[in-house]
Amino acid sequence: MLDEDVIAAPKATHSPQQAPRTKQIMPQQSPTSLSVFEQTYWQIAPVDSACLPSIDERINHKTKPLGALGQLEDLARQLAQIQYPAPEGSQPIEINRPVMLVFAADHGIAAHSISIAPPEVTQQMVLNFINGGAAINCFSETLGWTMKVIDAGMLSPIDETARASAGDMLIEQSIGSGTADFSKQAAMSQDQVEQALLMGAKIATEQIEQGSNVLAFGEMGIGNTSSASALLSLICGLSPERTTGKGTGISDEQLANKVQLITDALARVEQTHGTKAFTPQTALAEVGGFEIAQIIGAMLATAKAGKSILVDGFIVSVAALIATRIAPRAQDYMLFAHCSAEHAHQQVLAQLDARPLLSLGLRLGEGTGAALALPLLQAAASFYNDMASFESAGVTV
Repeated sequence: MLDEDVIAAPKATHSPQQAPRTKQIMPQQSPTSLSVFEQTYWQIAPVDSACLPSIDERINHKTKPLGALGQLEDLARQLAQIQYPAPEGSQPIEINRPVMLVFAADHGIAAHSISIAPPEVTQQMVLNFINGGAAINCFSETLGWTMKVIDAGMLSPIDETARASAGDMLIEQSIGSGTADFSKQAAMSQDQVEQALLMGAKIATEQIEQGSNVLAFGEMGIGNTSSASALLSLICGLSPERTTGKGTGISDEQLANKVQLITDALARVEQTHGTKAFTPQTALAEVGGFEIAQIIGAMLATAKAGKSILVDGFIVSVAALIATRIAPRAQDYMLFAHCSAEHAHQQVLAQLDARPLLSLGLRLGEGTGAALALPLLQAAASFYNDMASFESAGVTV
């Protein structure tokens, strides 16, 4: 049986055979040579609870019964605490340049037909993003998101013509031409895992430097629910039957094959490492995805900068879970957008003790659930900033 929350040091893994497009970019370590898998590397400060009395006073004196705005009050409280630690808890909440970062990559496991679409669809959907035709484009345009698409490691790069038309919307920071088939070998090397975290951190930092204080993360990659399910099994000690679902709508036969492939992968990992080595570093190298690892790095960098992280569905929530296993304080900065129709997503949310804002039966990915939650953040900020108090309105209760 897989163990939960184990911390023994992992043994070396075998590097997968990568296609020629693999880049050998060595991780840039800090001057003290801390590992990116140590929480001290990220230097994430906890939010300061000393400001909560002034935040609560502001919320409770609005012209409404106590708690009448329900979860919006909790959301405003968290946003205010993230943005204005003591003694500035009475200052307004700001939602500045919200940015949606959609990371795309391919997965070797997809060769087993465990999705409704072939691997080529990853690149095709990225082209759709660039051309503005996807659901996430529609929601981003309507709701005011700045949207970026990141090639984290697709099988085939975007051609020069499409790159030119995309302008600064497309960011290329590919680790390689997709991961290896994790049912047979490690998905990526340890160096590639570190590269991915650092690259994700880089893009988040760049967006924050441009004025963003709310960052959301989406993903695109045929086969990435299999990777997320395998990661959840390794990190939490759960069986593949509990962590694996139908994703975008596969058949019962495909689901059985998906469960078996993940079972085979877990057996391979246990044979290589034993049952007490399933740290984030080991799990990501063995069964992870380039886009998932880059999202983890981006989340950690966002928390380090003291900005809000808006967490999407199953795959992004698995990334959030792993980020908190690396640096637990990162969760202080996480807002959970929705509970998806992927049944294992509820288990991830339970692991994080998270209360999502929405439950719409979504199972698309792309960051769509996170995009739809932005108006709730804006509404929370609006009542916190502008709603009258009983005293200012002259209302006596």
